[in-house]
Amino acid sequence: MAKVVGFGPVWDSISLSNALVSYFVFAKAVKWLIRGATDPNGMASRLATGQKMRQRREAPMAETKTRIRDAEATKARILAAAKAEFAENGLGGGRVDEIAARAEANKRMIYHYFGSKKGLFQAVLEEAYLDIREAEQALALDHLSPKAALEKLVRFTWTYYLENPEFLTLVNSENLHRARHLEQSERVKVVSRRFVDMVQTLLDRGVADGVFRPGIDAVQLNITIAAIGYYYLTNRFTAKIVFERDMMTPEALEARLAFNVETVMRMVSVQTVRTP
Repeated sequence: MAKVVGFGPVWDSISLSNALVSYFVFAKAVKWLIRGATDPNGMASRLATGQKMRQRREAPMAETKTRIRDAEATKARILAAAKAEFAENGLGGGRVDEIAARAEANKRMIYHYFGSKKGLFQAVLEEAYLDIREAEQALALDHLSPKAALEKLVRFTWTYYLENPEFLTLVNSENLHRARHLEQSERVKVVSRRFVDMVQTLLDRGVADGVFRPGIDAVQLNITIAAIGYYYLTNRFTAKIVFERDMMTPEALEARLAFNVETVMRMVSVQTVRTP
């Protein structure tokens, strides 16, 4: 590499270039400070101009972020309003005008985000299933013993149905349409497989510990857990007439939950044989 002499020690050409750049930057900074001291108004003007230029550059980015947040908030309001409307009136009876009014959104935005009323219904249904599947995963059943984990799942399912009655009515509505909207959702299929795997793992742990019977199908167990709560709640009005009993008193609900837990646990548990 070529050597340059004349600045004390011998520097190579790259070091000299760096030194020259540093010198000119330093000189410019000193000149800027001197000019600011002799002409403070000019300095303030230049600083203000620089700040305005930065603000103009940053404004489009900030505006884009604001638009994204607004769009997400609007979609969330529409989904919440549609969930309530479809839960009350089903897909056929649900009205887009009513959804727009509930969401405080322009009807045009509903079609922009979801394409059609059927597209909106599918999005609502998908979110409903994703919500319960996410809540089930959050139970962290792997950290409990098999029996405690299964009882927790049964109790959770019952409580979820009680606290989210719109989920049951949405499922009813979709079954009337032969699940033609749900079958288009790959996300629901993925999370549902994960849920079945979670329950199967729970059953396998119970078999390994000697507390659960082998050969129990996780899908059949899931259907049973859902059915013993779902049927009771969706038929509470007719059951009240047929059985002459209020199905929704606190005492009745607690008794039903206890019955559900005992039913499931007896069904999967290894039965001990008592000797006389």
